[in-house]
Amino acid sequence: MTEILFYHLTESKLEDALPPLLDKSVERGWRVVVQTADEARRDALDTHLWTYRDDSFLPHGTDAAEFAEEQPILLTAGEGGGNGATVRFIIDGATPPPVGGYERVVFMFDGYDQTQLERARAHWKTLKGEGHALTYWQQNQDGRWVKKG
Repeated sequence: MTEILFYHLTESKLEDALPPLLDKSVERGWRVVVQTADEARRDALDTHLWTYRDDSFLPHGTDAAEFAEEQPILLTAGEGGGNGATVRFIIDGATPPPVGGYERVVFMFDGYDQTQLERARAHWKTLKGEGHALTYWQQNQDGRWVKKG
């Protein structure tokens, strides 16, 4: 059964919260797909991941580049994957593909963006109705993730 997590951003932006989660995923040997809502966001995130921290390197690429299937972290604006990922991050309210092929699916959404909130609630309701076990995480004032409910 796929583990499904909802990460509610309340204290930081996605650009600050996502890279440490990707770092941990790579450290664990996981292959990851990050699905954005559109190509412009995918490309901006690609640029950000190269420069977000001077002392870190996140091996990644986009689905528009050569050798996409070889990337440990693949950024996509669609439902595809192609890099053998077992973990999928859904950001910006993107519509996920069927989740059954993944060990873990993580929805990250901005708590101050009403559209993202509504989409996260709709995804929660749909996935819960399909019988998936879901967990909800929210940031505390320090930006750490705390499991709720």
